Amino acid sequence: MVAITYDIEIPSSIPAAKMYKAVVLDADALIPNSKIMPQAIKNVEVLEGDGGVGTVKLVHFGEGSQYKSVKHRVDAIDIENLTHSYSIVEGDALMGSLESITYHVKIVPTEDGGCISARTGAFIRPRATLRLMKRKSRKGEGVSDVQGHRGLSPCHPDA
Repeated sequence: MVAITYDIEIPSSIPAAKMYKAVVLDADALIPNSKIMPQAIKNVEVLEGDGGVGTVKLVHFGEGSQYKSVKHRVDAIDIENLTHSYSIVEGDALMGSLESITYHVKIVPTEDGGCISARTGAFIRPRATLRLMKRKSRKGEGVSDVQGHRGLSPCHPDA
């Protein structure tokens, strides 16, 4: 397997616990058909589970998205430490060439009473040669290019 990762940190004046509640615990109810991101997610269906680890959700994207739907699996959730991990395991966002996309989110309190939302994303591909992958950023403007697998990691020469 080949993993392509990225990290992003977004500072906010919102307290960490409130941010975690909004972006993790209440996101399925807050985001669809709301003023927050009406073009992003149309609705979320829970297919299996109770919202905890192992829960599988079917996320239907809004008309502004380039994707129709994905299956999203909760891999870890830690309310005390404000962390959440989940994977996209099925759907057109995998672009026919990815095995999965895994995200790890951590909300870190800051001294000023706000927080930093830290996210790591990992795009997982089979060992097959990675040619060129283009992915539009969530902001819809930028495009990130990733070259062939030889440049990804000198630690994995067989990848």
